[in-house]
Order: sequence, then C-alpha cells, then structure tokens
Amino acid sequence: MEKDIILRVRNLTVKLEGETILENLSFQVKEGEVLTILGPNGAGKTVLLRTLLGLLPYEGKIEWKKDVKIGYVPQRLPFIKDIPLSVREFFELKDISEKEIEKALLLVGMKNFDILKRKIGDLSSGQFQRILIAFALVGEPEVLLFDEPTAGIDIGAE
Repeated sequence: MEKDIILRVRNLTVKLEGETILENLSFQVKEGEVLTILGPNGAGKTVLLRTLLGLLPYEGKIEWKKDVKIGYVPQRLPFIKDIPLSVREFFELKDISEKEIEKALLLVGMKNFDILKRKIGDLSSGQFQRILIAFALVGEPEVLLFDEPTAGIDIGAE
C-alpha cells in the first residue's frame, strides 16, 4: 500500500441476513484526510464502520496501514445504569496513567476531574457520551471512527 494511504477499501459488499447493505463500495483515505459519511437512517453507515473494524463479514478488500491505532466511538452504546465501574476504573481498562486520563477529559471539555470518582451508571447520557469520546482519544490513535458521536450531548458541548 502507498505510504500516505491509511485505509483502502475495494469492492466492499456487506450482506446481513440475506439483505445487501453495502454493495461494491470503493474508496481510500490518506493520512490527514477527513472522510464524512452522510445518509439517512438505515443507509448502512454503522454497518460500514463495524465492517471496517472487522466486526462484520464482508466480501471485497479492506486494507489498513500496518499497525494503525484506531479509536472508535459507537452509536448509542447501551447506557447501563448498574455498571459497577467508576469512570477512573473504566479508563484504567486501557492501562494508562492519570495524566493521560486527564488529558483526554480536557479534550472533551471535562475540566472537573472529580468525575473520575463517579460510577459510570450515575452519569447523564451526555456525560457518558463524552467519556466514550475521551476513551477513544486515549493513546493518540491515528484514526478516529465516530458513529454519531454527539448523540445526547448538548449543543454547547458538541
């Protein structure tokens, strides 16, 4: 693959339960580029992202730059009120330092680090979404995949 290409997709077709969701899709993304995928509900945007992450079966070819680091924020991750983890413990799943956690929180506009003591289930849905975005930013990934990342976040925080 060419040096500056981070992702190349060729003739991608995804069929789920006998229905063709994506058909013969080809594109490439170079380092530093931003690719936005727009479409109505049910058009296959989430299916595309999940396929790029290797979570769904497909035909065609998906080539990522070797050893690329990817951050992903899913669409509407189920918000489970009884998750027994604190925000700090959630971030520690990535085995990172306190400084890295705080840096990620600052990137999403969360300046009060007391939130690290709170249980995930005690957060508002908007706070939880911002925590997910911060979690995706940890480790400085080369690629960020966002699937409706601002869902549930107020306009000021977007």
